Amino acid sequence: MQPFVYDGLPSRVVFGQGTLAQLRQELEHLGCSRALVLATPQQHEQASRVLELLGDKGVGVYADAVMHTPVEVTKHALQVVKELNVDCTVAIGGGSTIGLGKAIALRTGLPQIAIPTTYAGSEMTPILGETSDGIKSTQRTLDVLPETVIYDVDLTLTLPAVMSGTSGINAIAHAVEALYARDCNPVIALMAEEGIAALARSLPVIANEPAHIEARSDALYGAWLCGTCLGSVGMSLHHKLCHTLGGSFNLPHAETHTIVLPYALAYNAPAVPEAMARIGRALGCDDAAAGLYDLGRAVGAPSALSELGFSVEDVERATEIATRNPYWNPRDVEAKGIHRLLSDAQSGKRPQAESGGGQ
Repeated sequence: MQPFVYDGLPSRVVFGQGTLAQLRQELEHLGCSRALVLATPQQHEQASRVLELLGDKGVGVYADAVMHTPVEVTKHALQVVKELNVDCTVAIGGGSTIGLGKAIALRTGLPQIAIPTTYAGSEMTPILGETSDGIKSTQRTLDVLPETVIYDVDLTLTLPAVMSGTSGINAIAHAVEALYARDCNPVIALMAEEGIAALARSLPVIANEPAHIEARSDALYGAWLCGTCLGSVGMSLHHKLCHTLGGSFNLPHAETHTIVLPYALAYNAPAVPEAMARIGRALGCDDAAAGLYDLGRAVGAPSALSELGFSVEDVERATEIATRNPYWNPRDVEAKGIHRLLSDAQSGKRPQAESGGGQ
């Protein structure tokens, strides 16, 4: 047993079917009575229903959350928070909406209730990624960790099958990188392997039967575990690449994670044999990188960055940005290798483990 440090994060989780009905009770638990409901424009109607559920404890809906949490949107939301004398936020949706709630919390100290409707995992993390002037930066602080998370399996039943697949593989990415994080520990390693396994077995079922309640429950359970991993330990190369592609090329978050993950894992494979074995075991295959690539195909996800509008000509600039200030990674981050990784991901070539050493 290697020495380790484990920090348990102070968050309250309410998990089950129909748990949205407990929202007012959870608001009272926080001592709040003037909640602003946050959402994207696409989920405005759902946010309005949440506002109705809140009754006199809800003061309005702000439904302008967008991908990658641009600071301009946050500034506008803060004006609404001030005008309505808000004392907490309720974010319903995926990473875009929950990110806005975090950005507001960072600047105001307001408590948050997060109600995820995807498998992104952001709700379990003290991490905020924001975009300004075309560059996405992240910070880790307990000031942005939601106080309460309500997981309601019923809210995921209408998540389209393909979106469920990419959102779920996005969650798997958190657990994959947790397994070779510099600050990993036995508790998080157990959660990571279990989270990967739960999503790997449920996502293909959802792809064929989107209303399969047991698979939806399993996937949301896996997403919770993977989100906890993301919130508890540091991330590495994969997340740096996806932040680069999202913040500087405006590529969609979950799809980008889904495509890049097998290639990032193949790059790191020589340095992390134990993690590769655990990931392979969770996926039920011998080659973890190839297994993740195949999982993407099983859920109908895009297989190449070119499908998202990322061109051959973009590879050079993305390589430069991604290697400028790299996150800690178990294998040295070398421009030549990253260029090859991004080229393969751009074309959708089946990933192969690279040769190389640890850091």
